Amino acid sequence: MLSAAKSKIKIIAKKTGLLPERKRRKICFVITNRIHYARQQLLLDQLKGDPEIELQLVVGGSALLDKYSDVLPRLGAKGFVVHEKMLNLIEGGNHAAMAKTAGLAVLELANTFQKLNPDIVLIRGDRFEQLAAAMTAAYLDKTVAHIEGGDVTGTIDESVRHAITKLSHIHFVTNEDAYRRVLQMGENPAYVFNVGSPDIEFAAYVDRRINAEMINREGVGGAIDFSKPYVLVIQHPVTSERNNLENILKTLRAVREAGVQALWFWPNPDAGTDEISRGIRRFREEYSVPNVRFVIDIDPRDFIALLKYAKCLIGNSSAGIKEASYFGVPVVNVGSRQQGRSRGENVTDAGYDAGEIKQAIDKQIIHGPYQQSFMYHKPQTSKMIRHVLKTAPLYTQKRFFDSA
Repeated sequence: MLSAAKSKIKIIAKKTGLLPERKRRKICFVITNRIHYARQQLLLDQLKGDPEIELQLVVGGSALLDKYSDVLPRLGAKGFVVHEKMLNLIEGGNHAAMAKTAGLAVLELANTFQKLNPDIVLIRGDRFEQLAAAMTAAYLDKTVAHIEGGDVTGTIDESVRHAITKLSHIHFVTNEDAYRRVLQMGENPAYVFNVGSPDIEFAAYVDRRINAEMINREGVGGAIDFSKPYVLVIQHPVTSERNNLENILKTLRAVREAGVQALWFWPNPDAGTDEISRGIRRFREEYSVPNVRFVIDIDPRDFIALLKYAKCLIGNSSAGIKEASYFGVPVVNVGSRQQGRSRGENVTDAGYDAGEIKQAIDKQIIHGPYQQSFMYHKPQTSKMIRHVLKTAPLYTQKRFFDSA
């Protein structure tokens, strides 16, 4: 696959007459959420270790806050240099807070990009702060590279993802469906690369056993006996819906009635997060749930170890669509957050109904592991991205490519 990326770069250079500059490229990666570091570790290692690349890290948003797992200690422990920190997160867990957080990110990043003067601004996913980064970089005439464009989810995140695609110049998609969609959006086929998912590459790389003692020191609730069956629960707010409190209570009831041990992860800071947090606290006060432990975050490698051996993943995290499919872990996908996303046979959908969710959990646990899916996996994902970033001829003026 790496040879295919190299061949594509040569074709670009020949067709356009553009050649990569003979200089050390400055690549700026923006981290505004714990996931941006957790799932891109191998890629960041590749970029940091290349003598022809100067990696610039900008960290802001919830990635700087302890309540959402501050990534700075982890970056420092791995030898990464953080070039700029941006204090742009407005808490409140509502739509106005999200909009204002994105607005502050534009102000912060305008100064940051002018100061660092990167050749490429590298962006991942569909978070609102990433849209701010793409917009700011585009107005400053910077080349924007986007990881994970072309996916569909059925929420506001999908609109944000497609908006970032239209502001980006280099596209690293994770699957064939996404590749097709990005071309349908009028992007230059020469600059669209199906490299697979860095998330799956990292998951395949991790070789780690569950550290039960360490995990049971985190969070609150009952201790988990990992020698017995357990499930993972990750349910984030859906920003386009107004009943996140009611929805999380239904999932809580379903997991309690299922009676299986559960490690429950705290939600991300999107609009609606306060409702979910309130629902979890209320449920813990009203009911005895000795078989459930609630945690904010754990080391990404420990999460992969837990996922590998879980009987089921419940909720609406993309980990259920991607990493779980690679390991063949059964998934109960609750609600609309991942609607339309390409998924493997391991995923069963359930609506916001406690009985339906509980029935799906029982069914998936009885079924057991599914066949491993390679839908989002390609070998050498990070190496392909690194090669393109440092060798592709750069441009900033976009035009629409009509596939018709």
